[in-house]
Amino acid sequence: MLLPLPLADAYDYSVPEGLDVAAGQFVIVPLGKRETLGVVWGDGTGEVAVAKLRDVIEVLPALPMADPLRRFIDWVAAYTLAPPGAVLRMAMSSPSALEAPKIELVYRPSAGAGDTLKLTAARRRVLEALKDGPAMAAAELAHLAGVGTSVVKTMAAAGLLASVERIVRRSFPRPDGGRGGPALSPAQKTAADALIEKVKAHTFSATLLDGVPGAGKTEVYFEAIAAALAIGRQVLVLLPEIALTAQWLKRFEDRFGCSPAAWHSGLTSLERRETWRAIAEGRIGVVVGARSALFLPFADLGLIVVDEEHDTSFKQEEGVCYNARDMAVVRARLASAPVVLASATPSLESVVNVASGRYGALHLPARHGGNQLATIAAIDLKRHPPERNRWLSPPVLDAMRKTLAAGEQTLLFLNRRGYAPITLCRSCGKGIECPQCSAWLVEHRFRRMLVCHHCGYSEPPAATCKSCGAVDHFVACGPGVERLAEEAHAAFPEARVELFTSDSLMNREEATAAIERMIAGEIDILIGTQMAAKGHHFPNLTLVAVIDADLGLNGGDLRAAERTFQLLYQVAGRAGRHERPGRALIQTHAPEHPVMQALVANDRDRFVSAELAGRSGAGMPPYGRLASLIVSGPDPAAVDNVCAAIARHAPHKEGVTVLGPSVAPMALLRGRHRRRFLLKTGRDTAVQPLLRAWLGQIGLPASVRLQIDVDPYSFL
Repeated sequence: MLLPLPLADAYDYSVPEGLDVAAGQFVIVPLGKRETLGVVWGDGTGEVAVAKLRDVIEVLPALPMADPLRRFIDWVAAYTLAPPGAVLRMAMSSPSALEAPKIELVYRPSAGAGDTLKLTAARRRVLEALKDGPAMAAAELAHLAGVGTSVVKTMAAAGLLASVERIVRRSFPRPDGGRGGPALSPAQKTAADALIEKVKAHTFSATLLDGVPGAGKTEVYFEAIAAALAIGRQVLVLLPEIALTAQWLKRFEDRFGCSPAAWHSGLTSLERRETWRAIAEGRIGVVVGARSALFLPFADLGLIVVDEEHDTSFKQEEGVCYNARDMAVVRARLASAPVVLASATPSLESVVNVASGRYGALHLPARHGGNQLATIAAIDLKRHPPERNRWLSPPVLDAMRKTLAAGEQTLLFLNRRGYAPITLCRSCGKGIECPQCSAWLVEHRFRRMLVCHHCGYSEPPAATCKSCGAVDHFVACGPGVERLAEEAHAAFPEARVELFTSDSLMNREEATAAIERMIAGEIDILIGTQMAAKGHHFPNLTLVAVIDADLGLNGGDLRAAERTFQLLYQVAGRAGRHERPGRALIQTHAPEHPVMQALVANDRDRFVSAELAGRSGAGMPPYGRLASLIVSGPDPAAVDNVCAAIARHAPHKEGVTVLGPSVAPMALLRGRHRRRFLLKTGRDTAVQPLLRAWLGQIGLPASVRLQIDVDPYSFL
């Protein structure tokens, strides 16, 4: 029995006489002094004497967990070295969905309804409401007939209505794959036909759909979705951001006649329960969701699409550390289904998998409709510096002025939330730090709060410095999007300026409204973080200005150059997506950097080749393997003692390098002191057995936590 708890192994239980139990069934079992949910994972080990086994209490009425999902959970646990129960918990994200569904009484005319002419007007209206229609609940029927529910119940008691029991289910519209979509270009048609054949084959395949921004990748994989629906199979589409789904959902509804089922953290518990059940019962055809949707109980999964497959938000870095892009490939293989990875800037891992033949590839080299890609120019801030305490350079201001005069829109991109990243005291030079993290508090002037973007701690701005006691000596240092909005308002007072960030748009509805205002031309200058960089189609947006292009290149991160190129290439691709040509201006202090040179030359392939050559020479992913160990605890001495023990038992093998322990760049996070190890091996080395043997020798005190991240993305 596998329990959805971070336990190392499954537990054995006995099955009482008269209770039928099969693999995959959800059950209630005793655990200590309480009862808990579990899933029958297979036959017992036989290591525990039968007399000591405790009985299964109850088998729940939910459909059993299918074998492909159970194998997927085992695979993820083995790969990430997470407890299988912790992975199972992600697949049991709606425990209430396992309970028996509610039953309601519905009413229909009985055979002895009699002559309606002899009935009262109210009773005739009730029967008329039921004429040639489905049975209805009392409240619904009474509302439709304009009577009280007592009339309905009295008619049932008199034999005029017959009552039957019905399971209460939320209905989900079925997307219509037979609806015609927009006309495809020859390149789109070729790619779509190839994906349709893979869907019909009912076998596993992995395909990289690689196309420039605006090439119409979404319309191509929509054809594959239609093919899966036509043969009655389910589809999962993974998207990286909730804001990205707003425009995507509109396109889906236009193509298929209704919205897909959504799965994300913003759902209510009732919505999660009904959606989870409907997916398990096969009543939902298409699900669009965040990375957690990968663990939903699909009855017959026929296609997985990972849009913006390069996006780092597919990587979960707490709890069970996994990359949803890579795990989607595994889930598709276990379900004998194709998986499509779509991106304008594919991850280097996917590029290498295509080169090695593990993945297929389909290319869309030009924008749909013949529109040209935006021209990109680097603005050297050493030659064209902004005014003092300003952040927009003269060339950018001039371009914005011309864009506004032409009645077109501008996107100012700065991947930094809030008003200013640092607040310093002029008297002593000390900054305002988070008390729980090794991080500065970020000023959010519009909310009048100082916020830690790592743990969520916040406090109101203070007038007095805690270090030196100086009053009103604080100064904001550096720009955030709020400060940029202030500058844009001052430079262009007649322009309509709006923020597009996770702080200004709190949910999908607000993001959708902002996108609609942008499309309707109600915004002149949109100021956004990476939420604005991907997937959006703004027909009148012709100018993109990147305010601090060097921001992502700092810190020595393995993927810093790759991520910066992807982000800036994507945001530049928002410009000129309709009939008017677009351009992107990139403010940088290092125009000679290879990332900037490749962007200006619009030569993605040259950048990818150079980056891969550097990775290969250093033996770094995708040509090598990494695993990160993060040791944390409230007491730094206890953390250091555990690190010393880990270091003493570190493996010494050819081709294996262990770096650390070292103080993590984020040395304090949520009140826990952090140390890091990094394991580096060749590509042909399986790191999981190595880690198991190494860490199996280490005992951890209760206060110290060890987190393993195979294939890490963050090095904080």
